[in-house]
Amino acid sequence: MLDPGYVVGVLVIIFAITFALRAVPFAVLEPLRESRFVLTMAIWMPVGVLAVLAASTFRSTAGDDPGHLWKAGVAVAVTTIVHLTGGRRTLLSVGLGTATYVVLVNLL
Repeated sequence: MLDPGYVVGVLVIIFAITFALRAVPFAVLEPLRESRFVLTMAIWMPVGVLAVLAASTFRSTAGDDPGHLWKAGVAVAVTTIVHLTGGRRTLLSVGLGTATYVVLVNLL
């Protein structure tokens, strides 16, 4: 049987670590809000995510069925156009690009 003091001690340590891991980002965030690095990352991070998504789609498409490669290209073009013309709304551009790819693969 475990000693209750031991269990309480472990739980206190777990609570402290969990609290610190959740609180530290908010404490660090305030001074970084005006940081040039954070502002630059806010601009380039969505583009990087889209690039990784496109590369992953091309890689899996080329490996599975090379005939789907042009469909992936059209979906990437739709994603890029919507992202650049739609006010850089990542959810909208990724959603429409994904929908385009799904429609092309299933209907053609």
